[in-house]
Amino acid sequence: MNLDSKARYAETHEWARRDDDVVSVGISDHAQHSLGDIVFVDLPKPGASFKAKETFGVVESVKAASDVYLPVSGTIVQVNEKLAEEPGLINKDCYGEGWIVKITPSDSAEWDGLLSPEDYEKTASEE
Repeated sequence: MNLDSKARYAETHEWARRDDDVVSVGISDHAQHSLGDIVFVDLPKPGASFKAKETFGVVESVKAASDVYLPVSGTIVQVNEKLAEEPGLINKDCYGEGWIVKITPSDSAEWDGLLSPEDYEKTASEE
């Protein structure tokens, strides 16, 4: 399983990576692999606010549609516009060019509740 050692993970297979006061969010390699070829991503509008574990978008593949949940509460400051034209970026580079949104977190304490890469790997491998 491919993991980003600088990210934290949600049990729902999203990753979050902090860069100063902005958190980038995407779906894990495990999730994109399980979904298969991604054909559409429904993105939220910048400025929208969500609570942790709340659905902020949908990723659709040739197999299924899957809700995407925000790992920590916050406000969307940027969406990955490239995904509208090339949703397969998530399959190619889920931790890099395939990020989905960037947020400003509203509760920094929630970060501590996310899984380390090692803990996420254990959780995902048990599915």
